[in-house]
Amino acid sequence: MTPPPGGPQVLTGSVVLPDRLVADGAVVLVGDRILHAGRRDDPAVPVDGARADLPPDVLLLPGLVDLHCHGGAGGEFGADRESARRAAEHHHRAGSTTVVASLVSARPAALVTGMRISAELAAEGVVAGVHTEGPFLSPARRGAHDPAALSPVDLGLVASLAEAGDGHWRTMTFAPELAGTAELTRRLVDAGVVPAVGHTDADAATAAAALTRAAERLGDRRRAVVTHLFNAMPAMHHREPGPVAASLAAAARREAVVELIADGVHLADATVAMVLDVLGPESVALVSDAMAATGMPEGRYRIGDLDAVVSAGTARLVDGGAIAGSVSTLLDTVRRCVQHVGAPLPAAVRAASGTPAAVLGLDDEVGALRPGLRADVVAVDRGLRPVAVWRAGHRLDSFPAP
Repeated sequence: MTPPPGGPQVLTGSVVLPDRLVADGAVVLVGDRILHAGRRDDPAVPVDGARADLPPDVLLLPGLVDLHCHGGAGGEFGADRESARRAAEHHHRAGSTTVVASLVSARPAALVTGMRISAELAAEGVVAGVHTEGPFLSPARRGAHDPAALSPVDLGLVASLAEAGDGHWRTMTFAPELAGTAELTRRLVDAGVVPAVGHTDADAATAAAALTRAAERLGDRRRAVVTHLFNAMPAMHHREPGPVAASLAAAARREAVVELIADGVHLADATVAMVLDVLGPESVALVSDAMAATGMPEGRYRIGDLDAVVSAGTARLVDGGAIAGSVSTLLDTVRRCVQHVGAPLPAAVRAASGTPAAVLGLDDEVGALRPGLRADVVAVDRGLRPVAVWRAGHRLDSFPAP
Protein backbone atom coordinates (compact mmCIF):
# COMPACT_ATOMS: atom_id res chain seq x y z
CA MET A 1 0.00 0.00 0.00
CA THR A 2 1.36 3.39 -0.97
CA PRO A 3 1.61 6.12 1.69
CA PRO A 4 -1.26 8.62 1.93
CA PRO A 5 -0.64 12.05 0.42
CA GLY A 6 1.66 14.15 2.58
CA GLY A 7 -0.20 17.43 2.14
CA PRO A 8 -3.62 18.24 3.60
CA GLN A 9 -6.65 16.61 2.04
CA VAL A 10 -9.86 18.60 2.50
CA LEU A 11 -13.18 16.77 2.42
CA THR A 12 -16.27 18.97 2.45
CA GLY A 13 -19.85 18.07 3.29
CA SER A 14 -22.07 17.65 6.32
CA VAL A 15 -19.88 16.27 9.13
CA VAL A 16 -21.36 13.68 11.51
CA LEU A 17 -19.89 14.18 14.98
CA PRO A 18 -20.79 11.94 17.96
CA ASP A 19 -23.48 14.31 19.22
CA ARG A 20 -24.47 16.48 16.26
CA LEU A 21 -24.42 17.16 12.54
CA VAL A 22 -22.35 20.09 11.22
CA ALA A 23 -24.14 21.06 8.02
CA ASP A 24 -21.49 23.25 6.37
CA GLY A 25 -18.48 21.22 7.41
CA ALA A 26 -15.09 19.89 6.47
CA VAL A 27 -12.73 17.12 7.51
CA VAL A 28 -9.02 17.76 6.97
CA LEU A 29 -6.63 14.82 6.69
CA VAL A 30 -2.85 15.07 6.94
CA GLY A 31 -1.10 11.79 6.27
CA ASP A 32 -2.89 9.12 8.29
CA ARG A 33 -4.38 11.53 10.87
CA ILE A 34 -7.36 13.84 11.16
CA LEU A 35 -6.33 17.47 11.55
CA HIS A 36 -9.81 19.00 11.75
CA ALA A 37 -13.46 17.92 11.77
CA GLY A 38 -16.10 20.60 12.07
CA ARG A 39 -17.05 23.83 10.38
CA ARG A 40 -15.74 24.56 6.93
CA ASP A 41 -14.94 28.19 7.78
CA ASP A 42 -12.67 27.21 10.69
CA PRO A 43 -9.12 28.62 10.43
CA ALA A 44 -7.81 25.03 10.66
CA VAL A 45 -9.14 24.33 7.14
CA PRO A 46 -6.27 25.19 4.76
CA VAL A 47 -7.24 27.21 1.72
CA ASP A 48 -4.51 25.51 -0.31
CA GLY A 49 -5.30 21.92 0.70
CA ALA A 50 -6.14 19.35 -1.95
CA ARG A 51 -9.93 19.19 -2.32
CA ALA A 52 -11.42 15.72 -2.70
CA ASP A 53 -13.69 15.27 -5.67
CA LEU A 54 -17.00 14.75 -3.88
CA PRO A 55 -20.61 15.67 -4.65
CA PRO A 56 -21.71 18.85 -2.83
CA ASP A 57 -24.31 17.20 -0.58
CA VAL A 58 -22.35 14.28 0.90
CA LEU A 59 -22.35 13.30 4.53
CA LEU A 60 -18.97 12.61 6.15
CA LEU A 61 -19.03 9.82 8.73
CA PRO A 62 -16.22 8.34 10.80
CA GLY A 63 -14.95 5.00 9.59
CA LEU A 64 -17.23 2.35 11.07
CA VAL A 65 -16.01 -0.23 13.60
CA ASP A 66 -17.41 -3.76 13.28
CA LEU A 67 -16.99 -5.91 16.39
CA HIS A 68 -18.58 -9.00 14.87
CA CYS A 69 -17.92 -9.96 11.25
CA HIS A 70 -17.38 -13.47 9.87
CA GLY A 71 -16.71 -12.71 6.21
CA GLY A 72 -17.79 -11.22 2.92
CA ALA A 73 -17.15 -11.25 -0.84
CA GLY A 74 -17.09 -15.05 -0.66
CA GLY A 75 -14.29 -15.03 1.91
CA GLU A 76 -14.41 -16.14 5.53
CA PHE A 77 -12.19 -15.25 8.46
CA GLY A 78 -10.14 -18.16 9.75
CA ALA A 79 -10.30 -20.14 6.52
CA ASP A 80 -7.03 -18.97 4.93
CA ARG A 81 -5.15 -15.70 4.52
CA GLU A 82 -6.44 -14.79 1.07
CA SER A 83 -10.03 -15.63 1.90
CA ALA A 84 -9.83 -13.51 5.05
CA ARG A 85 -8.08 -10.66 3.24
CA ARG A 86 -10.81 -10.63 0.59
CA ALA A 87 -13.50 -10.41 3.28
CA ALA A 88 -11.74 -7.59 5.13
CA GLU A 89 -11.17 -5.53 2.01
CA HIS A 90 -14.82 -5.89 1.02
CA HIS A 91 -15.92 -4.41 4.33
CA HIS A 92 -13.28 -1.69 4.23
CA ARG A 93 -14.60 -0.53 0.86
CA ALA A 94 -18.13 -0.61 2.28
CA GLY A 95 -17.23 1.77 5.12
CA SER A 96 -16.13 -0.53 7.95
CA THR A 97 -12.56 0.69 8.18
CA THR A 98 -12.00 -1.23 11.43
CA VAL A 99 -13.07 -4.89 11.31
CA VAL A 100 -12.69 -7.56 13.96
CA ALA A 101 -12.37 -11.04 12.45
CA SER A 102 -14.99 -13.30 14.04
CA LEU A 103 -14.32 -17.03 14.12
CA VAL A 104 -17.20 -19.49 14.46
CA SER A 105 -16.87 -22.53 16.71
CA ALA A 106 -14.47 -25.14 15.40
CA ARG A 107 -12.49 -28.06 16.68
CA PRO A 108 -9.45 -26.98 18.72
CA ALA A 109 -6.76 -27.40 16.05
CA ALA A 110 -8.82 -25.57 13.41
CA LEU A 111 -9.72 -22.79 15.83
CA VAL A 112 -6.08 -22.25 16.83
CA THR A 113 -5.08 -22.19 13.16
CA GLY A 114 -7.82 -19.67 12.40
CA MET A 115 -6.64 -17.55 15.32
CA ARG A 116 -3.06 -17.63 14.07
CA ILE A 117 -4.06 -16.64 10.52
CA SER A 118 -6.26 -13.82 11.82
CA ALA A 119 -3.61 -12.57 14.24
CA GLU A 120 -1.08 -12.35 11.40
CA LEU A 121 -3.52 -10.20 9.44
CA ALA A 122 -4.08 -8.07 12.54
CA ALA A 123 -0.32 -7.55 12.82
CA GLU A 124 -0.40 -6.29 9.22
CA GLY A 125 -3.29 -3.93 10.00
CA VAL A 126 -5.78 -5.73 7.75
CA VAL A 127 -8.09 -6.49 10.70
CA ALA A 128 -8.21 -4.97 14.17
CA GLY A 129 -8.12 -8.23 16.09
CA VAL A 130 -9.99 -11.47 16.58
CA HIS A 131 -13.33 -12.41 18.13
CA THR A 132 -13.92 -16.07 18.95
CA GLU A 133 -17.62 -16.87 18.99
CA GLY A 134 -17.44 -20.15 20.90
CA PRO A 135 -16.77 -22.98 21.21
CA PHE A 136 -18.01 -22.75 24.84
CA LEU A 137 -21.65 -22.22 23.86
CA SER A 138 -25.01 -23.70 24.84
CA PRO A 139 -25.96 -26.58 22.53
CA ALA A 140 -29.58 -25.51 22.97
CA ARG A 141 -28.77 -22.01 21.63
CA ARG A 142 -26.04 -22.83 19.15
CA GLY A 143 -27.64 -21.08 16.17
CA ALA A 144 -25.38 -21.60 13.14
CA HIS A 145 -22.54 -23.24 15.10
CA ASP A 146 -21.63 -26.85 14.39
CA PRO A 147 -22.80 -28.90 17.41
CA ALA A 148 -19.79 -31.21 16.97
CA ALA A 149 -17.48 -28.23 17.53
CA LEU A 150 -19.01 -27.09 20.83
CA SER A 151 -17.22 -28.04 24.04
CA PRO A 152 -17.15 -27.47 27.79
CA VAL A 153 -14.82 -24.76 29.03
CA ASP A 154 -11.27 -25.84 28.25
CA LEU A 155 -8.62 -23.62 29.83
CA GLY A 156 -5.90 -25.39 27.89
CA LEU A 157 -7.54 -24.30 24.65
CA VAL A 158 -7.81 -20.77 26.03
CA ALA A 159 -4.06 -20.75 26.65
CA SER A 160 -3.40 -22.04 23.12
CA LEU A 161 -5.66 -19.38 21.62
CA ALA A 162 -3.97 -16.65 23.62
CA GLU A 163 -0.57 -17.82 22.42
CA ALA A 164 -1.71 -18.02 18.78
CA GLY A 165 -3.42 -14.64 19.06
CA ASP A 166 -0.15 -12.96 20.04
CA GLY A 167 -1.94 -10.00 21.65
CA HIS A 168 -4.57 -9.61 18.92
CA TRP A 169 -7.36 -11.65 20.54
CA ARG A 170 -10.02 -9.04 21.39
CA THR A 171 -13.25 -10.73 22.52
CA MET A 172 -14.68 -14.17 23.27
CA THR A 173 -18.35 -15.18 23.33
CA PHE A 174 -19.32 -17.90 25.80
CA ALA A 175 -22.43 -19.20 27.56
CA PRO A 176 -22.17 -18.21 31.24
CA GLU A 177 -24.10 -21.23 32.53
CA LEU A 178 -21.28 -23.59 31.59
CA ALA A 179 -19.07 -24.86 34.40
CA GLY A 180 -15.79 -23.00 34.72
CA THR A 181 -16.79 -19.64 33.27
CA ALA A 182 -15.72 -17.71 36.38
CA GLU A 183 -12.15 -18.89 35.89
CA LEU A 184 -12.53 -18.43 32.14
CA THR A 185 -13.44 -14.78 32.69
CA ARG A 186 -10.36 -14.27 34.84
CA ARG A 187 -8.09 -15.87 32.25
CA LEU A 188 -9.61 -13.86 29.41
CA VAL A 189 -9.28 -10.49 31.11
CA ASP A 190 -5.73 -11.31 32.19
CA ALA A 191 -4.97 -12.02 28.51
CA GLY A 192 -6.50 -8.70 27.42
CA VAL A 193 -9.65 -10.32 26.03
CA VAL A 194 -13.11 -8.82 26.66
CA PRO A 195 -15.65 -11.43 27.86
CA ALA A 196 -18.88 -11.57 25.84
CA VAL A 197 -22.01 -13.37 26.97
CA GLY A 198 -24.02 -15.06 24.24
CA HIS A 199 -25.42 -18.22 22.68
CA THR A 200 -26.78 -18.91 26.13
CA ASP A 201 -29.71 -20.62 27.80
CA ALA A 202 -28.90 -19.04 31.17
CA ASP A 203 -31.44 -17.61 33.57
CA ALA A 204 -31.31 -13.94 34.53
CA ALA A 205 -29.33 -14.47 37.72
CA THR A 206 -26.62 -16.48 35.98
CA ALA A 207 -26.27 -13.96 33.15
CA ALA A 208 -26.25 -11.03 35.57
CA ALA A 209 -23.57 -12.62 37.74
CA ALA A 210 -21.38 -13.28 34.68
CA LEU A 211 -21.69 -9.70 33.44
CA THR A 212 -20.99 -8.25 36.88
CA ARG A 213 -17.97 -10.53 37.27
CA ALA A 214 -16.63 -9.41 33.90
CA ALA A 215 -17.25 -5.74 34.69
CA GLU A 216 -15.40 -6.01 38.00
CA ARG A 217 -12.38 -7.60 36.36
CA LEU A 218 -12.34 -5.19 33.42
CA GLY A 219 -12.47 -2.07 35.59
CA ASP A 220 -13.91 1.35 34.80
CA ARG A 221 -12.49 1.92 31.31
CA ARG A 222 -13.64 -1.28 29.58
CA ARG A 223 -17.04 -2.95 29.39
CA ALA A 224 -18.21 -6.49 28.82
CA VAL A 225 -20.18 -7.39 25.70
CA VAL A 226 -23.49 -9.14 25.07
CA THR A 227 -23.28 -10.93 21.73
CA HIS A 228 -26.22 -10.09 19.41
CA LEU A 229 -28.80 -9.35 22.12
CA PHE A 230 -32.06 -11.33 21.72
CA ASN A 231 -30.59 -13.74 19.17
CA ALA A 232 -29.44 -17.19 20.37
CA MET A 233 -30.90 -16.70 23.85
CA PRO A 234 -34.32 -17.19 25.51
CA ALA A 235 -36.92 -14.52 24.88
CA MET A 236 -37.65 -12.22 27.82
CA HIS A 237 -40.83 -13.11 29.75
CA HIS A 238 -42.17 -11.04 32.62
CA ARG A 239 -41.84 -13.99 35.01
CA GLU A 240 -38.72 -15.47 33.39
CA PRO A 241 -36.65 -12.44 32.38
CA GLY A 242 -33.62 -14.47 31.32
CA PRO A 243 -30.39 -13.09 29.87
CA VAL A 244 -32.13 -10.33 27.92
CA ALA A 245 -33.27 -8.53 31.07
CA ALA A 246 -29.92 -9.08 32.77
CA SER A 247 -28.12 -7.69 29.71
CA LEU A 248 -30.31 -4.61 29.45
CA ALA A 249 -29.81 -3.89 33.15
CA ALA A 250 -26.02 -4.32 32.92
CA ALA A 251 -25.88 -2.02 29.91
CA ALA A 252 -28.02 0.57 31.69
CA ARG A 253 -25.48 0.50 34.56
CA ARG A 254 -22.70 1.01 31.99
CA GLU A 255 -21.23 -2.39 32.85
CA ALA A 256 -21.85 -3.88 29.39
CA VAL A 257 -22.41 -3.00 25.76
CA VAL A 258 -25.08 -4.92 23.86
CA GLU A 259 -24.63 -5.87 20.22
CA LEU A 260 -27.60 -5.49 17.87
CA ILE A 261 -27.87 -6.93 14.35
CA ALA A 262 -30.16 -4.29 12.88
CA ASP A 263 -30.48 -5.85 9.43
CA GLY A 264 -34.27 -6.20 9.39
CA VAL A 265 -33.90 -10.00 9.64
CA HIS A 266 -32.47 -10.74 13.07
CA LEU A 267 -34.57 -8.13 14.90
CA ALA A 268 -37.75 -6.18 14.33
CA ASP A 269 -37.11 -2.49 13.76
CA ALA A 270 -39.28 -1.67 16.80
CA THR A 271 -37.02 -3.83 18.97
CA VAL A 272 -33.94 -1.93 17.80
CA ALA A 273 -35.73 1.37 18.44
CA MET A 274 -36.64 0.31 21.97
CA VAL A 275 -33.07 -0.66 22.87
CA LEU A 276 -31.59 2.53 21.44
CA ASP A 277 -34.21 4.63 23.25
CA VAL A 278 -33.71 2.84 26.57
CA LEU A 279 -29.92 2.56 26.56
CA GLY A 280 -28.69 5.25 24.21
CA PRO A 281 -26.00 4.71 21.56
CA GLU A 282 -23.19 4.74 24.13
CA SER A 283 -24.33 1.29 25.32
CA VAL A 284 -25.25 -0.23 21.95
CA ALA A 285 -22.84 -1.59 19.33
CA LEU A 286 -24.37 -2.19 15.94
CA VAL A 287 -22.68 -5.19 14.31
CA SER A 288 -22.95 -6.76 10.88
CA ASP A 289 -22.51 -10.45 11.84
CA ALA A 290 -21.78 -10.69 8.11
CA MET A 291 -20.97 -14.07 6.60
CA ALA A 292 -19.19 -15.01 3.38
CA ALA A 293 -22.22 -14.37 1.15
CA THR A 294 -22.22 -10.63 1.95
CA GLY A 295 -21.78 -8.76 -1.32
CA MET A 296 -22.34 -11.94 -3.34
CA PRO A 297 -25.24 -13.40 -5.35
CA GLU A 298 -27.80 -15.50 -3.53
CA GLY A 299 -27.07 -19.19 -3.40
CA ARG A 300 -25.24 -21.78 -1.33
CA TYR A 301 -22.32 -20.88 0.97
CA ARG A 302 -20.43 -22.22 3.98
CA ILE A 303 -20.22 -20.85 7.49
CA GLY A 304 -17.51 -22.76 9.29
CA ASP A 305 -18.18 -26.42 8.50
CA LEU A 306 -21.91 -25.96 7.84
CA ASP A 307 -23.83 -25.29 4.63
CA ALA A 308 -26.11 -22.28 4.33
CA VAL A 309 -28.40 -20.97 1.62
CA VAL A 310 -29.01 -17.28 1.00
CA SER A 311 -32.45 -16.44 -0.34
CA ALA A 312 -34.47 -13.21 -0.21
CA GLY A 313 -31.66 -11.50 1.70
CA THR A 314 -31.51 -14.07 4.50
CA ALA A 315 -28.87 -16.73 5.16
CA ARG A 316 -30.13 -19.94 6.76
CA LEU A 317 -28.52 -23.29 7.50
CA VAL A 318 -29.46 -26.06 5.10
CA ASP A 319 -29.86 -28.40 8.07
CA GLY A 320 -32.40 -26.97 10.52
CA GLY A 321 -32.97 -23.55 8.99
CA ALA A 322 -31.29 -21.43 11.70
CA ILE A 323 -30.27 -17.93 10.63
CA ALA A 324 -26.60 -18.19 9.62
CA GLY A 325 -25.31 -14.68 10.13
CA SER A 326 -26.25 -11.73 7.93
CA VAL A 327 -25.52 -10.59 4.40
CA SER A 328 -25.39 -6.92 5.42
CA THR A 329 -22.50 -4.57 5.92
CA LEU A 330 -22.32 -2.37 8.99
CA LEU A 331 -23.25 0.67 6.89
CA ASP A 332 -26.36 -1.22 5.78
CA THR A 333 -27.42 -1.48 9.44
CA VAL A 334 -26.76 2.23 10.03
CA ARG A 335 -28.91 3.02 7.02
CA ARG A 336 -31.71 0.82 8.31
CA CYS A 337 -31.52 2.40 11.77
CA VAL A 338 -31.98 5.86 10.26
CA GLN A 339 -34.49 5.05 7.53
CA HIS A 340 -36.64 2.36 9.19
CA VAL A 341 -35.95 2.47 12.93
CA GLY A 342 -36.08 6.27 13.11
CA ALA A 343 -32.78 6.76 14.94
CA PRO A 344 -31.03 10.11 14.60
CA LEU A 345 -28.06 9.83 12.25
CA PRO A 346 -25.43 10.81 14.88
CA ALA A 347 -26.80 8.18 17.29
CA ALA A 348 -26.80 5.40 14.70
CA VAL A 349 -23.29 6.31 13.58
CA ARG A 350 -22.01 6.44 17.16
CA ALA A 351 -23.39 2.95 17.82
CA ALA A 352 -21.43 1.75 14.77
CA SER A 353 -18.20 3.62 15.48
CA GLY A 354 -17.40 5.23 18.84
CA THR A 355 -19.10 2.66 21.06
CA PRO A 356 -17.49 -0.43 19.48
CA ALA A 357 -14.14 1.38 19.37
CA ALA A 358 -14.38 1.88 23.14
CA VAL A 359 -15.17 -1.82 23.63
CA LEU A 360 -11.93 -2.64 21.84
CA GLY A 361 -9.96 -0.04 23.78
CA LEU A 362 -9.27 1.74 20.47
CA ASP A 363 -11.26 4.93 21.02
CA ASP A 364 -8.06 6.97 21.15
CA GLU A 365 -7.29 5.76 17.62
CA VAL A 366 -10.56 5.23 15.69
CA GLY A 367 -14.31 5.62 16.03
CA ALA A 368 -14.92 9.35 15.59
CA LEU A 369 -14.07 12.35 13.47
CA ARG A 370 -11.73 14.03 15.92
CA PRO A 371 -8.32 15.66 15.52
CA GLY A 372 -5.51 13.22 16.17
CA LEU A 373 -7.46 10.07 15.37
CA ARG A 374 -6.71 7.88 12.37
CA ALA A 375 -7.86 9.36 9.08
CA ASP A 376 -10.82 7.02 8.56
CA VAL A 377 -13.73 8.74 6.81
CA VAL A 378 -16.77 7.47 4.94
CA ALA A 379 -18.48 9.82 2.48
CA VAL A 380 -22.09 8.81 1.81
CA ASP A 381 -24.91 10.29 -0.20
CA ARG A 382 -28.19 11.39 1.35
CA GLY A 383 -29.48 7.83 1.01
CA LEU A 384 -26.49 6.70 3.14
CA ARG A 385 -24.89 4.85 0.22
CA PRO A 386 -21.07 4.96 0.06
CA VAL A 387 -19.46 7.48 -2.26
CA ALA A 388 -15.84 7.26 -1.06
CA VAL A 389 -13.88 5.80 1.83
CA TRP A 390 -10.58 6.86 3.37
CA ARG A 391 -8.72 4.40 5.59
CA ALA A 392 -5.64 5.79 7.35
CA GLY A 393 -5.65 8.56 4.78
CA HIS A 394 -5.79 6.25 1.73
CA ARG A 395 -8.74 6.67 -0.56
CA LEU A 396 -10.29 3.34 -1.50
CA ASP A 397 -11.46 3.31 -5.08
CA SER A 398 -14.07 0.60 -5.42
CA PHE A 399 -17.18 -0.29 -3.50
CA PRO A 400 -19.65 -3.15 -3.23
CA ALA A 401 -22.77 -2.65 -5.29
CA PRO A 402 -25.64 -1.07 -3.27
